[in-house]
Amino acid sequence: MRSPNPRRTLAAGTVVLVAALGLAACGDDAADTKPSEAAAPLASVDQALADAVPADIKADGKIVIGVDSSYAPNEFLDEDGKTVSGWDVDLFDAVAAKIGLKTEWVSSSFDGIIPGIGSGKYEVGVSSFTINAERLTQTSMVSYFSAGTQWFGKEGATISPDDACGKKIAVQAATVQVEDIEARSKACTDAGKPKITIDQYQGQDQATAAVVSGKDEAGLADSPIAAYAVSKAPGLQLLGDIYDAAPYGYVLKKDSPFAQVLADAVKAIIADGSYTKVLTEWGVEGGAITDPAVDPAP
Repeated sequence: MRSPNPRRTLAAGTVVLVAALGLAACGDDAADTKPSEAAAPLASVDQALADAVPADIKADGKIVIGVDSSYAPNEFLDEDGKTVSGWDVDLFDAVAAKIGLKTEWVSSSFDGIIPGIGSGKYEVGVSSFTINAERLTQTSMVSYFSAGTQWFGKEGATISPDDACGKKIAVQAATVQVEDIEARSKACTDAGKPKITIDQYQGQDQATAAVVSGKDEAGLADSPIAAYAVSKAPGLQLLGDIYDAAPYGYVLKKDSPFAQVLADAVKAIIADGSYTKVLTEWGVEGGAITDPAVDPAP
């Protein structure tokens, strides 16, 4: 999952802030919540693309999507506690509308989504998945956005991402940032310095709350998530620069014929302007891409 800030309603922002402060349900509670089925937004259907949707996908007129809804502003639960919101959600709703389908969003733990794709529980995973070599061995992925890693900490913090030896750092489990911080910790011990204490959390809201409370000295996440946390939670600041930009990908079963249909649908919403409209409304247009592809080299 991963890599900046939406102009959303105050209510949605407040819900996310409360979650970040640990006053609302944590990431574990999001797993297996009631599905959120949304009507596809108004958009012109590309009939040729709609006709190319595999029969088993189009049979019920909707796409069942696995999502970790603890990753604002990309994916998060709205104030009703069950409706999945975020720019990632709005964008895929537009993709689905282009091929004439509705969306059913089912909250899951992040590390449960890919197994759920394999078992058939979900037809697509949409949850800020960074495309990497390991995931491509298990799934097919369709690129649609580019994000990097960003650190954050308390205002006045002097921690450097390149010199965090001996510090306590928060990160969401099963993300690419875990590999990042583990490599940095190893570099510390290889240099004879104290290791980094890595606290892994099931949900990004929990990781952010740990930094807000002072339990951890800093955290790292995808750049949109870190920027949003800093804008909503009091007393936080961004640390250092964004690095290691990489594409996000929609996740499907390995070699699924639906992958190319989704890639072509992303191209279509780029062409008709709805792609830019969604990203601009959420303030994340800096991550826009122009060349969505199936299984691009990481």
